[in-house]
Amino acid sequence: MKQALSKYTNLTQRIITGLGGAAVIITCIALGQWTYFAVFTVICFFSLIEFYKLAGIDGMIPQKSIGVISGMSVFVLSFLIEQQTLSYRYYYLLFPFISITYLIKLYKKEEKKPFTNIAFTFLGIFYVAVPIALLNHAVFEGGRYNYEVILGSLLILWASDTGAYFAGTRFGKHKLFERISPKKSWEGFWGGALLASVMTFVLSLYFTSLTIVDWLVIGLIIIIGGTFGDLVESLLKRSIEIKDSGTSLPGHGGFLDRFDGLLISAPFIAAYLEVF
Repeated sequence: MKQALSKYTNLTQRIITGLGGAAVIITCIALGQWTYFAVFTVICFFSLIEFYKLAGIDGMIPQKSIGVISGMSVFVLSFLIEQQTLSYRYYYLLFPFISITYLIKLYKKEEKKPFTNIAFTFLGIFYVAVPIALLNHAVFEGGRYNYEVILGSLLILWASDTGAYFAGTRFGKHKLFERISPKKSWEGFWGGALLASVMTFVLSLYFTSLTIVDWLVIGLIIIIGGTFGDLVESLLKRSIEIKDSGTSLPGHGGFLDRFDGLLISAPFIAAYLEVF
């Protein structure tokens, strides 16, 4: 597929990949809880793989296997627990397994900074897997599978990204955060905010499992969190001196490039729905 798309411009690749990916994700979310689980399992897995690959490029030696298995376990367990298939007590199984990382590093004589590498192992779990796992709390808000919350959040995020991309490309002059991301502009931010706000209002009319106030709060979280999520990932890439986190998604880069806004927004959305 990547080879077939390579003959097109970056914008065309971006549109084709975006529409195709969105169609798959929307369909899986709408079909039911198990297809939702399947598509986010894929997203979580490849995002973790990309993160540990980036850490390796930067000279770190995280425990990739432990990190990926632990991260995927966090996501799977949270899904089954929120689905009420398992008891929350199964979360306790994660702690001894993750602690194995310390024991493994005892036998890595050649490593000069073992605790730095341990920290990067844990960072992959908390930066990637935990936010995606928190989506399960939002999806099962009220004790049953509710596709409206996750689908609405993604549509708002995609609207924000789309508006920011085109407004920034067309009108971008004033830098938003030049030290981290020279291409991002305030014009792009407000363009994304405007389109996301329109999407939020439309969703509040049709997705009635949440109140209009809830949708407005979620929309605000995504507009701000999505922007900071993009900047945080840009900071990671800039520290490693690379352009994209991967090449899996033509026109978009990698999975981290596409879902970075969700990684920062998801904890705030879950906290809002659970507390308020």
